[in-house]
Amino acid sequence: VVGIVRPSEENDTGSNWGAVLYTPELTEHLVEAVNASDVVAAQEANPNTDIFTGLPFEDTTVNLTMDAIEAMIDQMPSEQGAQLRSYVDGLREDGLSDEEIASAFSRQMSEQTDNATYDGNLETLGVCSLDEPSSISIYPIDFEAKEQIDSLIDDYNEQIRASGEGTEIQYTDMVGMLMSSVTDIVNALTYILIAFVAISLVVSSIMIGIITYISVLERTKEIGILRAIGASKKDVSRIFTAETFIIGLVSGVLGIVVTVLLDIPVNMIIYQITGVENLASVPVAAGAVLVLISVGLSFLAGLAPSRMAAKKDPVTALRTE
Repeated sequence: VVGIVRPSEENDTGSNWGAVLYTPELTEHLVEAVNASDVVAAQEANPNTDIFTGLPFEDTTVNLTMDAIEAMIDQMPSEQGAQLRSYVDGLREDGLSDEEIASAFSRQMSEQTDNATYDGNLETLGVCSLDEPSSISIYPIDFEAKEQIDSLIDDYNEQIRASGEGTEIQYTDMVGMLMSSVTDIVNALTYILIAFVAISLVVSSIMIGIITYISVLERTKEIGILRAIGASKKDVSRIFTAETFIIGLVSGVLGIVVTVLLDIPVNMIIYQITGVENLASVPVAAGAVLVLISVGLSFLAGLAPSRMAAKKDPVTALRTE
């Protein structure tokens, strides 16, 4: 132990300090110690036998003879060998021949295999090579470096697929997964807001149409006077169309101005909480598009009332009080 790390008194992040930190030298030492251990040497010396059970691996044919059983008993520790020999003698006393005893042993040993393998046992014992790591952790310094690493891995995998030789790199992008989840949440909220905005636009368009219609009803006599002094149906229609156009333009510009002014206190609050500057803003192109949408919807809402005004009979309109 070369030191103990603990959070300072000013640290209020609430981190869970329960990890033991170590240098790469400790990992190298443990790998070397495991690879040089007696149990690993014993397994490597008997590649066909499971050292944990003393039984052959599943892929090895179990076909014992009585001589092989006797040799196995002789290699066992004295107590274990004596018990097994007593068991064999008991089978002989029961009238079983040596061939039947060997067949029974072979069948029993085949049933006792546990699907273990030579490589699996070495992996269980922790045998590994520093030249062949099972995984590599990469920590980019920023998002641009992360994108470059992803691009390099994807290009390498494309080359492997094209050549048909080698192994593709399988990687897990934790940051990408988190960003994907956040993006899905943001997109869901965006769709919900778009739905509310669409409803608001439809309602506002209907209101503009109603206002224009009421204006036509209140100015019926004015329409009659305009027709009487020589104004055409198109001129009357253009008057109300221009009014709806101006209403849409003024309301769109006013909405953008109010939003820009509200961005100032919103950005101040966000900066105080998160330390991020200028998070809320209205791009110029987006603002222009919103104004055009407002003008277009207002124009469409005023088409029907303006046509109704143009079709009014001048004589009837002049008689209206």
